[in-house]
Amino acid sequence: MLRINRKEYLDFLLQFREKELIKVVSGIRRCGKSTLFEIYKDYLMEHGVEEEQIIAINFEELDYEHLNNYRALYDYIKNLLLPEKMNYIFLDEIQHVEQFEKAVDSLYIKKNVDIYITGSNAYFMSGELATLLTGRYVELKMLPLSFREYCEGLAIHFPEKKMTKMEKYASYLKNSSFPYVFQLNGGEKEIREYLSGIYSSILLKDIVARQRISDVMMLESVIRFVFDNVGNILSTRKIAGAMTSQGRKIDAKTVEKFLQGLMDSLMIYQAKRYNIKGKQYLTTHEKYYLADIGMRNFLLGQKGADQGHLLENIIYLELIRRGYQVYVGAMPDGEVDFVAMNADAIEYYQVSATVLDSDTLQRELNPLRKIADHYPKYLLTLDEIGANSNYEGIRQLNALDWLLGN
Repeated sequence: MLRINRKEYLDFLLQFREKELIKVVSGIRRCGKSTLFEIYKDYLMEHGVEEEQIIAINFEELDYEHLNNYRALYDYIKNLLLPEKMNYIFLDEIQHVEQFEKAVDSLYIKKNVDIYITGSNAYFMSGELATLLTGRYVELKMLPLSFREYCEGLAIHFPEKKMTKMEKYASYLKNSSFPYVFQLNGGEKEIREYLSGIYSSILLKDIVARQRISDVMMLESVIRFVFDNVGNILSTRKIAGAMTSQGRKIDAKTVEKFLQGLMDSLMIYQAKRYNIKGKQYLTTHEKYYLADIGMRNFLLGQKGADQGHLLENIIYLELIRRGYQVYVGAMPDGEVDFVAMNADAIEYYQVSATVLDSDTLQRELNPLRKIADHYPKYLLTLDEIGANSNYEGIRQLNALDWLLGN
């Protein structure tokens, strides 16, 4: 099977190979966690690891349903361990195992054991395992395909198609960033059915069941509202007010519960605000971004979408992939789309579909000009004209080139 090389993720696993740490891979359903394990296992066997050294279990397969108890799982794996060789243990979608942390902890302390686990939500690592193993695990937060990876997938699966950068970007937004869409040969109906399946699984298994939600119709109304307001400042009160004005009365506390379920399922990400001048983290009026724009198109269609906000969503996810903590920059009389922080520095980003209009250009530049420090400042647009321009230290770049790493 043709596979996209998720190099950064594979490098993460290789970096911690045989280190005395549990490797945890979390990510939204169908983002490619299982395939990453397959790529990694192939790598191991190509570099001297024998097949009997690898113990791999995917708990979404009925063949392993009898191991959904921690004791049964532990006994099963213990009997397969080779005493004189390194044992590589892969436990995929381990949240299906009741009290799985007990089995993982017991296996972790054995000699010659290298453990890798995955889960499809944020809360599978929020309980006892995280407490029990503080300082003994590393987490890889996996996302669906980046734009660069999507372009790589197009080249692998459809080498005969000659597409411009903008055509590839339009396809990326329309067809989804979930890796399996390439197996569907670009068929719009098949892709919609595939996305419908992912959406239903997340809705029912990761949100409704977990949060014990009875009013699923109200939950879906909130989801549609959030999806329709990507890149807009939101609050629980604003969402509750919008629902009530549409004849669907809901309180802010319930909205907060729904939003937490959406974030725990890794369907959406919350970007909190950061006061640039006061250097303070703010706790109200966040923005929300989606793990996959194709999911938005599946629910709402493409018409009427704000292209600037969709681009903003893509840039936000890419900054997350590159290891930044990402905030919305709050200023006394304006806003910077993103304040990206890591251990080394801060970077500021404004994102706009186009700034060919001079008034739009100045509007986007002004908040960056008011920042007093000397950290890098970028304006990312889809424009080819003006790309690589420099405005008093503010660099304008073509967003697609930036996403491709050019």
